[in-house]
Amino acid sequence: MQTILYAYPATLTCGKDGRYLVRFPDLPEALTDGATEDMALKEAADCLSEALAARIVDGEAIPTPSPVRRNQFQVAPDATIALKAALHTIVTDRRLSAAELARRLGKDEKEVRRILDPKHPTKLPALTAALRALGKRLVVGVMEAEAA
Repeated sequence: MQTILYAYPATLTCGKDGRYLVRFPDLPEALTDGATEDMALKEAADCLSEALAARIVDGEAIPTPSPVRRNQFQVAPDATIALKAALHTIVTDRRLSAAELARRLGKDEKEVRRILDPKHPTKLPALTAALRALGKRLVVGVMEAEAA
């Protein structure tokens, strides 16, 4: 059984101006910065969420996070965005339409389109039901926070 943790490695570099630049090797379009390491990492989570949402909206692939290497930080997006990224990946890989997912869920296609839309606020039970309809389940974990 494959489990995907939607948390991505990020690198921090201190620029000549003293600000910390954050880059995501798996998502080259995702760049942000902060005045301190802590602020940069807080901004990184928002940046990652926006990058994943943009890929969903544009119908692009969501890369599987690569392993975190030495001198990298693991950054997680907003939990709802992580779930919608998972749904997007499954639906895209299986070439399923919103209509087919709606049929499996016993819901209206318009409602399913909202579930898949990264900009629409979707409650956890709806996201969990959609994953279940695709033969997947949500596993929640808690990890130690990294010291910045």
